[in-house]
Amino acid sequence: MTTQELLIKAKAAKGAIAMADTDSKNRALLAMAEALLQHTEAIMAANAEDVAAARGSIAPVMLDRLSLSPARIAAMAQGIREVAALPDPVGMVNARTERPNGLVIERTAMPMGVIAIIYESRPNVTSDAAALAIKAGSACVLRGGKEAHRSAAAIVTAIQQGLAAAGLPAEAVQLVEDTSRASATELMTARGYVDLLIPRGGAGLIRACVDNATVPVLETGTGICHIYVDKAADQAMALDIIENAKCSRPSVCNAAEVCLVHADIAAEFLPKLHSRLTAEQTAKGKTPIELRLAKRAAAIIEGIPASATDFDTEFLAYTMAIGVVDSVEMAMAHIAAHSTGHSEAIITADDAAAALFTRGVDSAAVYHNASTRFTDGGEFGLGCEMGISTQKLHARGPLGLQELCTFKYIIKGNGQIR
Repeated sequence: MTTQELLIKAKAAKGAIAMADTDSKNRALLAMAEALLQHTEAIMAANAEDVAAARGSIAPVMLDRLSLSPARIAAMAQGIREVAALPDPVGMVNARTERPNGLVIERTAMPMGVIAIIYESRPNVTSDAAALAIKAGSACVLRGGKEAHRSAAAIVTAIQQGLAAAGLPAEAVQLVEDTSRASATELMTARGYVDLLIPRGGAGLIRACVDNATVPVLETGTGICHIYVDKAADQAMALDIIENAKCSRPSVCNAAEVCLVHADIAAEFLPKLHSRLTAEQTAKGKTPIELRLAKRAAAIIEGIPASATDFDTEFLAYTMAIGVVDSVEMAMAHIAAHSTGHSEAIITADDAAAALFTRGVDSAAVYHNASTRFTDGGEFGLGCEMGISTQKLHARGPLGLQELCTFKYIIKGNGQIR
């Protein structure tokens, strides 16, 4: 089926999804979750083909993102159930005004219509995106990367079966069959069919959508996430946080890529950090972190001298750039110059320094004494999310149900004329 034919089907289905009541949508979501579990064997078989085809051509951390297991499929189903349990955003009144002439004006959340999502090799995004779109009252057109296409197709087959079993149109969730650049361009320019386009992937994909789309784009961001260890930091806490933020899953956008350390503690702290991220990782049978060091850090610990681009790189790998700064203000200036506006953290016991940092750093999520890995819809209590927006309009941070709605004004009168 051509991309144009899929768009026509999705547009035809959006009205039924938009008008579905909360109970109908929740029944559909629960049926989708159950269908995923019932199709576990087929999804695993499709994923095995994807993994076999990709092995050797993508990095190990990316292969991990591509790989599914029964536990991951169960987690995908649970994510859909969690979306079903969330309040329905459609119809929520988020502002109400009563005018002197008696008119009551209510700003009311409404479905977007058709949401197109272009994403890369993460099969779980397929179910997350479909669940969020359906609960938000919209149809969705999914265009995944070629590495995960078999997996995504098996997941969408299950989801469509669940929708149909619950009495909603299966056509409300569509998967683009063409994984060439042409299909991505077609979605970017599908005016009249796509009401919102969300790119979720690397910097190249996002920039292509922002530069070329003629439909509205909600930009999700690459994550050059920073952790600043202040002179007043609890150093043991800082080590735990940095290890989690860098090592737990380095291939995701909320993983830390840069660590900045206050000069007053650098001589004491950096050797501890070096040990934690290298020798101790190796001792645990894990991959050590390759440290890219700015000059002041390189004078204290061993590592690879940082290149001109290392502090502007989303590594998505077992690599971290390390720098030394003289103050919280210098850390903030560095972040302003190099961050992508995703997630940053300060580790400090100094409340004044924390207040300055959290107020002054202009990113979607700013942490005090916590890992950047929490920038996630599930961790924020939003259920699964469509991505992390690093722009400021119309949504910022994790894209949950409310962020996937637009609004309209509903005005109630009793005969008023102007």
